[in-house]
Amino acid sequence: MGHKKISLKLPTDYTGEQLRKKIEKKLKIKEFSCQVEKKSLDARRKSDIHWEVLVSVSSKQLKGDLSSATTLLNIPYKKRKDKVVVVGSGPAGFFCAFVLQKAGFNTTLIERGEDVKKRGEAIRVFEKTGVFNSLSNYAFGEGGAGTFSDGKLTSRSKHILQEGKFIVSAYISAGAPEEIAYMAHPHLGSDNLCKIVTNLREEFLNIGGKVLFETLTQDLKIEDQTVSIVITTSGDIKTDEVIFAPGHSAYETHRMLIKRGVKFRSKSFALGCRVEHPQELINIAQWGQKSLPGVKSAEYRLASRGNGILPVYTFCMCPGGSIVPSSAYKNANIVNGMSLYARDGKFANSACVAGVNLDRLKGRPISPLEALNWLENLEGAFYEYSDGFKAPSCSIKDFIAREVTSNIVESSYPLGLKRAALWDLLPSEVSNAIREGLKDFSRKIKGFETGAIIGLDSKSSSPVQVIREENYLSSGFKNLYMAGAGSGYSGGIMSSAADGIKVAMAIIAKL
Repeated sequence: MGHKKISLKLPTDYTGEQLRKKIEKKLKIKEFSCQVEKKSLDARRKSDIHWEVLVSVSSKQLKGDLSSATTLLNIPYKKRKDKVVVVGSGPAGFFCAFVLQKAGFNTTLIERGEDVKKRGEAIRVFEKTGVFNSLSNYAFGEGGAGTFSDGKLTSRSKHILQEGKFIVSAYISAGAPEEIAYMAHPHLGSDNLCKIVTNLREEFLNIGGKVLFETLTQDLKIEDQTVSIVITTSGDIKTDEVIFAPGHSAYETHRMLIKRGVKFRSKSFALGCRVEHPQELINIAQWGQKSLPGVKSAEYRLASRGNGILPVYTFCMCPGGSIVPSSAYKNANIVNGMSLYARDGKFANSACVAGVNLDRLKGRPISPLEALNWLENLEGAFYEYSDGFKAPSCSIKDFIAREVTSNIVESSYPLGLKRAALWDLLPSEVSNAIREGLKDFSRKIKGFETGAIIGLDSKSSSPVQVIREENYLSSGFKNLYMAGAGSGYSGGIMSSAADGIKVAMAIIAKL
């Protein structure tokens, strides 16, 4: 049996039969099997938008070998007595616990929020009534913040090939569409993620793992640089190793860790708002037509030098999605974006953020505690302005002109908008940079200035980063680790899950 990889140009709505005919014509063979390895949309020319498809073909009529140098993640198993506690069930926490349990550890996964079913119900009540649930919201609960997002699986992180393949395989086994293995920009959608998270939890339980929901980690008992007991609202838990993967919203957890001697440093992070447009406007701007057969919705990724001091860029673009209230606490007003797998909603939204360095912004070194307090106060200021969860908003035109003239436009945001001079609610250096970035984006995408700019998006990245050693241990500790967005070393689903796996593999290597 011979093998060959070929690249094909195919229409956006191609069929399986068309794919096979293309292969037959290019390789001049009749009997073969094939598998799509990569698929990306080429929309550089609006008159010739098509899929670029990389296909692996196997046939007795071919010569060649497709052996790959990529090795699979090797998780060595042995029965162990070691007890491990993992705090946080987002991608980093779950995959860390999952790998450790597969390696034979006695692993307990702790989640401060509720399981994903209860969480979904609480979010629906919140969006209808405005009554906030501190246990179940867009930030806290099973699966972490990523569960109620677009579910993007792209990552800029390098050196996570083995971990990435393991993650994708686990998602597919848990019910994710197989296309995530080959799409250039794969995504799951929140509707799929809720099912996937549930199935992954069941698999974790089936191999002997333990999950404690509605369990807040309150403190640690530490002796000789070693955590011996994790103190929680469900009781004290003895442990041999502890991994914190709390995400970047759990301020009280970060403060507890700092109090207990875990070393952090403040770092640059992203801060801004969400921008929203009718999806049809983005489709026309990107494709030259209202819809494209075989493609869900048009996307964009934009970057600008802003005011020459702070870079500005779009992040977590949600085609056919909605803007959601993603506050982690009842006195904070924060927004984020989400979309379902079909991406067939009326609106498109994206974060529009500036890179911020608090040391430079304040003109002096800022401690990790100060960074957390500063960000928490800003999130509280947006809540105070709206006296609740209505999102401060204005048109992009008004933000650029710094004059509130337009009525509030229709939006996907479920709790309502409040007219605001949004630029005055942000730090002036940030709003100045975003203003210049919006001007630039309006030149790049026709009609961009007609959209709305909404709320505070403060969760693209963490303002603090744990100091950890090459073996992933937190500096100064013998058995305490941090992983994922809350550690300051990752952002999205893939990079966070991979970071959790790397921490798990470091523990396996140690023991």
